[in-house]
Amino acid sequence: MSKRPFVMSREAIVSQILPFSCVDGPGSRLVIFLQGCNYQCKNCHNPYTINVCDACGDCIAHCPQQALKHVKIGTKDHIVWDKNLCTQCDTCLSICPKQSSPKTTTYSIEQLVAIIDAQRHVINGITVSGGEASLQLPFVINLFKTIKSTAHLAHLSCMIDTNGSLSITGWHRLLPYLDGAMVDLKAWQQDTHRYITARDNHKVFQSITWLAAQQKLYEVRLLSIPTITDYDSEIDALANYLRQLPSTTQIKLNAFHHHGVEGVAVQWPACTQDDIELLASQLIQRSVNNITLPTIYLNEVK
Repeated sequence: MSKRPFVMSREAIVSQILPFSCVDGPGSRLVIFLQGCNYQCKNCHNPYTINVCDACGDCIAHCPQQALKHVKIGTKDHIVWDKNLCTQCDTCLSICPKQSSPKTTTYSIEQLVAIIDAQRHVINGITVSGGEASLQLPFVINLFKTIKSTAHLAHLSCMIDTNGSLSITGWHRLLPYLDGAMVDLKAWQQDTHRYITARDNHKVFQSITWLAAQQKLYEVRLLSIPTITDYDSEIDALANYLRQLPSTTQIKLNAFHHHGVEGVAVQWPACTQDDIELLASQLIQRSVNNITLPTIYLNEVK
């Protein structure tokens, strides 16, 4: 963890780095999951990435491996996680009153570029995800800019996986360094979207439309939750909207499952292969192309 005062344009709070992925954008990719999200999705499979640790310290005494300790950096309190001692028992997650995670790492631009550099021969690009990556926008811009201006890394594509809540002003700032975005459209109707995420979806539509106009919309993702999402009941309006997107934009259908979810969503029905194939056929009948189906359907987890 960096010992300098946190500077948003130079450092990021990272929950995980995946050195290789083939499902987070085109080709093989290194994925950086940033901590923190502005949505409160009931169906979140990684709820401990939503809130940022406030260093209350409640988790320290409960860690069986003593992998957590309290430090003061400048005038601010921090919880430092020793990944070498940690056994991933997740006791700290169950103790946290904010349902957050102390198991994060603060990375500088230089540290992440070094990790990317080590992988540059086996990846096609990087994807920043979350949480919601755009909440740490100054860092993302600086990281992408650094990659694009480094000769031996400039061939790597820079993409963002987002809930689409970033303002158009923010997208303008990122645009010079962005190769593509993958955006979640969690529901069609405003009320349904509020129920699932506790936020409106008007910025999501703005982001999708704007990115499409800039030829930066790589993928729109639809997570199907039977009886909860409104894709079936709004299929005509949804299809009409998707048909207007660039022909290069992929429409990715994802199936809701219970792995990692908590609260009311545990009682929601899992999405089966038949459910997804029905949704796909409804969209195809309405001339929506470039549809991608899940490769794996998880069984219900109780």
